[in-house]
Amino acid sequence: MFVSLGLDKIQEVFADAAIGLGRARIFAQFELLMRSYRKAWSEVIPVKFEYYRATDVSDAIDVLASARDAKVIAGGHSLLPLMKLRFASPMTLVDIGRISSLSYILDRGEYVAIGALTSLRDIETSPILKTSVPILSYAASFVGDPSVRHRATIGGSVVHGDAAGDLPSVMLAVGATVVLQGPDGKRSVSVDDFFLGFLETNINFDEVLLEIQVPKSDAGWARSEFNRRAQDWAIVGVAVLGGKSPRVSLINMASTPIRAFACEDALVAGGSIKEAADLVSSDLDPPEDLNATSAFRSHLANVLVRRALERSL
Repeated sequence: MFVSLGLDKIQEVFADAAIGLGRARIFAQFELLMRSYRKAWSEVIPVKFEYYRATDVSDAIDVLASARDAKVIAGGHSLLPLMKLRFASPMTLVDIGRISSLSYILDRGEYVAIGALTSLRDIETSPILKTSVPILSYAASFVGDPSVRHRATIGGSVVHGDAAGDLPSVMLAVGATVVLQGPDGKRSVSVDDFFLGFLETNINFDEVLLEIQVPKSDAGWARSEFNRRAQDWAIVGVAVLGGKSPRVSLINMASTPIRAFACEDALVAGGSIKEAADLVSSDLDPPEDLNATSAFRSHLANVLVRRALERSL
């Protein structure tokens, strides 16, 4: 709105100049115009904050524990958009982006360990993940574009816990575990207990995500989503890991990434794929927005889950 208003004002100023009005009035109108622009742009600029670059994990934890309203930042692709819109206004940013020891993908027998600062591009191209957890590397390839994937980190995506995000739902499907460290030491949290609410996860204000442990699996898998354009947020998405105890997770069907327990239980009980898919949203109340009604989301989830189950079981 302010852009079109500004263009109108610009036209008025040049119209005044064309009829020979004085320079003082012209400059005064330009000053008023610039004030309106500055006010409008201030609404997409973060509030002032202090910046601290941590040298290691212990250093970051110390600052988080002592600073007021501090947030961790690495790639910035999850936090910075919220800050620009002032949905998040931390007083201190603790940058852990240069702690190289948190970037790795290691085969540890029964699971693959992924450092919190591992880029999505590394996850997309990792030979270990392509062999042991192919659904994860496949899902990473759909996040943004190459420039985003080279900068964004797996830790930021998981800690952000966006219900519309690509990777949190995959973490639910594969049954990952997150490892956190704070002043009292390390603790491990199942991803099933990690997503608490809208953009809220089970990490304390003075903790740092160190690692994500992803179990290996040779079971069938599938991932799909429905969106309006490439790189848009999914209106609805699904990730399925097959096997004796299938896990079905959903994107953008609740305030958090969520599993379709009714669907999973039906499959374990011997129900058909169609019967299980029909139950996918039976205990959910999908959100409504400009892209879809709750009923449309339920229909999309039913169709996507049925197709994913047909490919993975």
